[in-house]
Amino acid sequence: MLDTGTTLSDVIRLIKERVVKVSEVTQFYLERATRLNPSINAFITVNDAVLDQAQKMDDQLPNQEQWEKQPLWGVPLGIKDMFCTKGLRTTAASRMLAQFVPPYDATVVSRLKQAGALILGKLNQDEFAMGSSTETSYFGQCRNPWHLEYVPGGSSGGSAAAVAASMCPAALGTDTGGSIRQPAHFCGIVGIKPTYGRVSRFGIVAFASSLDQAGPMTKTVEDAARILEVISGLDIKDQTTSSEKVPSWSNNLNPNVRGLRVGVLQEFMDKSSLNIDVARALEEVEAFLRKEGASLVPISLPLVKHGVSVYYLIASSEASSNLARYDGVRYGHRAQFDHFSGVTLERFYSRNRSEGFGAEVKSRIMLGTYCLSAGYYDAYYKKASQVRRLLRDDFLKAFQQCDVILSPVSTTPAFRLGERLHDPLQMYLNDICTVSVNLAGLCGISVPVTLSSQGLPIGVQFIGKPFDEQSLFNCGFALEKAFAFYRRFKNELPRL
Repeated sequence: MLDTGTTLSDVIRLIKERVVKVSEVTQFYLERATRLNPSINAFITVNDAVLDQAQKMDDQLPNQEQWEKQPLWGVPLGIKDMFCTKGLRTTAASRMLAQFVPPYDATVVSRLKQAGALILGKLNQDEFAMGSSTETSYFGQCRNPWHLEYVPGGSSGGSAAAVAASMCPAALGTDTGGSIRQPAHFCGIVGIKPTYGRVSRFGIVAFASSLDQAGPMTKTVEDAARILEVISGLDIKDQTTSSEKVPSWSNNLNPNVRGLRVGVLQEFMDKSSLNIDVARALEEVEAFLRKEGASLVPISLPLVKHGVSVYYLIASSEASSNLARYDGVRYGHRAQFDHFSGVTLERFYSRNRSEGFGAEVKSRIMLGTYCLSAGYYDAYYKKASQVRRLLRDDFLKAFQQCDVILSPVSTTPAFRLGERLHDPLQMYLNDICTVSVNLAGLCGISVPVTLSSQGLPIGVQFIGKPFDEQSLFNCGFALEKAFAFYRRFKNELPRL
């Protein structure tokens, strides 16, 4: 009834048809989370109250009108630990916030609850979402369910691993430079980064405010569409949210790609720079699209090669500003002093922040502070912002030739734990195919298609015009029907 192949849509149907109770669904995922977490380490905090909440819902099955208002009724979801959850610890995977319990919910969490969803727990990530492998977490590294010696990606690695291991039917992640799409690629799930402004950032621990965006991570495209419908929309608490109408993406899924113009991004399709299995997967996708009547249009965006440099200048600068609030005075980690006699304010702040932040976070704070400092602002942050605008303009021009853009998500499948941890350049270059989507404020989706020769998942990325998530969902839906990767969760991961 419930197994490793069960999707979020399956859960909704089973509850709606009274085949299973909400408490039975919750118990199933709680059991898997409890049993598997010691080896995968996807959860930082499990919600101790969730089973009681589920049991209270057992006898309250909504009528049809209520189902329309609460489309996720009774579904237990995992939440990346960047989202504030009222009464439930929110750490951002950092010692700095290890004991922080928010007094309010992030807007997206409130919307999920209003839609009837339950919060199963908080999921592991790179500290303050700064990383590409979920190895920088204060609470320990997370592992890839397909192979426990490999990373799940990052920074939303816990979310990707939890969904892939069926520790929850779906999860929320955040994407600042690829942190939803890359772990989705590494773990064989669907992950969408919506258009900037589509989803409220209120209550999300800020990393880089002009880049951060929340999105769903699921086993299927339909599931991702269902969740995005719930969490999207204008929010008066976040002035960057758009008043753009939220479509019913899940009801309008269409696998027909005939006549679709698919831009093939030449800068990322050089076979010599791609892992052989990734290159082969892209060739298979291109062949499928041609067979189904889509036209492939070669496009070139020379500025995307500078995306990583521009991204790390802008993201680190914004991180330096956002993380200045963590000083150990009002909240956050406070160092222990034997006595305060002679302790200067500078030493007090320095000790709190030195102990509270990990090495990667401190590295980015220092880089960002340098970029924003007098004498260097114009040379670094301002120049990066100018290139960012030119990059967006180039994307919009390219979309005059095509409807969506096809590219790799990453140049390789998942890599081994520790392999790139001490090589920052290689770790940063891991995001080369994803960061430009955030810089340009576009939408992007990662859809799994096959396994590598080592049995690791491989996905492909579609990039869409601003607020054209429907085209991404449709392309993903077409690939899902053709490659049926989601079946592998039932056929190849029951061993977990």
